[in-house]
Amino acid sequence: MSRLKIAAIATVGAAALAASVALSTSAYAVAPATTTATFNCATWGSGSVTLTATDSGGVKKIKLASTAIKVPAGTAPIGANTIATVVKVTKNGVAGTTQFSGTVNPPMVAGGSVTVGPLPLTTGTLVAGNTTNVAPLAGAPGAANFTVSITPPGVPSIYCTATSAQASNFTW
Repeated sequence: MSRLKIAAIATVGAAALAASVALSTSAYAVAPATTTATFNCATWGSGSVTLTATDSGGVKKIKLASTAIKVPAGTAPIGANTIATVVKVTKNGVAGTTQFSGTVNPPMVAGGSVTVGPLPLTTGTLVAGNTTNVAPLAGAPGAANFTVSITPPGVPSIYCTATSAQASNFTW
């Protein structure tokens, strides 16, 4: 075999190895990365919420942000990473098995928009191909009927119900 052929084979092999390493990163795609749904959060308001999903190194997270849902007037400023939040989702159309939770939030003030997360998956498992969605719930939001629970320090929990499903399921 000529030196030229050996060099060509070595170059092709190196390129294949580089492509293999590039494709084996720790980030996994969630599709779509962002979608919307509507929520009723009682005294905090109702309206459209943007949901963003990420999967980095197998750590799955969801973030919720809304300009329609606001911190009520008269509420003391809320510090960063102080709101305990739980987000319940359906997995492959089945409710009650999957949720994201944590205390991740920017600082917020009365009249300001609400943003929580990204919150890690804390209940259940998600594998490639699973879908999640917020399920619309009938009735008033409350401790026994919620999609999202938001508990700022020194304030009673705020319960939100999804009033629509997500515009698109998240596929993990």
